[in-house]
Amino acid sequence: MQLPSPAKLNLFLHITGRREDGYHELQTVFQFIDLCDTLEFTLTQNNHITISPVIEQLPTEDNLIYKAAKLLQPYKQNSHFGVDITLEKQLPMGGGIGGGSSNAATTLLALNTLWECHLSLEKLAELSVHLGADIPVFVMGFAAFAEGIGEKLEKVTLDTPYYLLIKPNCHVSTGQIFTDKYLTRDTPPIKIPHALKLDGHNDCLEVVRKHNPDVNEAYLWLKNHGDAKLTGTGACLFLAFENLQDAERVKAFTPQKWQSWICRGCNTSPTHYALNQWIKQNRD
Repeated sequence: MQLPSPAKLNLFLHITGRREDGYHELQTVFQFIDLCDTLEFTLTQNNHITISPVIEQLPTEDNLIYKAAKLLQPYKQNSHFGVDITLEKQLPMGGGIGGGSSNAATTLLALNTLWECHLSLEKLAELSVHLGADIPVFVMGFAAFAEGIGEKLEKVTLDTPYYLLIKPNCHVSTGQIFTDKYLTRDTPPIKIPHALKLDGHNDCLEVVRKHNPDVNEAYLWLKNHGDAKLTGTGACLFLAFENLQDAERVKAFTPQKWQSWICRGCNTSPTHYALNQWIKQNRD
């Protein structure tokens, strides 16, 4: 089985409080984009989980793909089945677009089918939150208004613009941003109708700009062309366009020192579409 593993954007990110366990309460709107990694899953008879290629400075046991597979092992119907997983990486790491979380969710969805675990999406999402707060949205597969630590999801239907996505040459530490004493943590909560107007902001933006001059430079450049936004804790920035031509025009002027992509917003995860197609073909 081969599946795409898409990125997401936070169209805004409000931090509304901090819990006693250190996690932050937030409100955000998640939307998928059609920029994807690719994961291939091959069943084996040796009950082992292997992942390739090996990522430098990331032990296999710390890889979210491996953790997701291990999480499902107790639920598989045939205890002898293992899996070889191959990752073709396209999404930049440390970009705030959820690449690792998406890979974990894609692994859960694929192995739930291949290992015949028969878990519902809701159960998979419940399990996945222990691996990461933004994994449930990838598991559920719909654009969503999210609350809590990002796991309380309400399905929404959004416009699907073209986005110019820019990745400055830096890696943003999420931990550093969320522990910064100057981070705003008391943005008043809003209701879904207000959230769907997408006129919110990202509470992490100013802290990220302060710690990362490259993000600040890219933000100021992109802001000259429209309503530039930061996704998650960054480093990626994005700008929405109504048509492809306008997005391509601005991309043509993007400094080559930054990675850049044109992608399309998606209200349904490409993973779910591809998985449903695979299931249909294999049933037929």
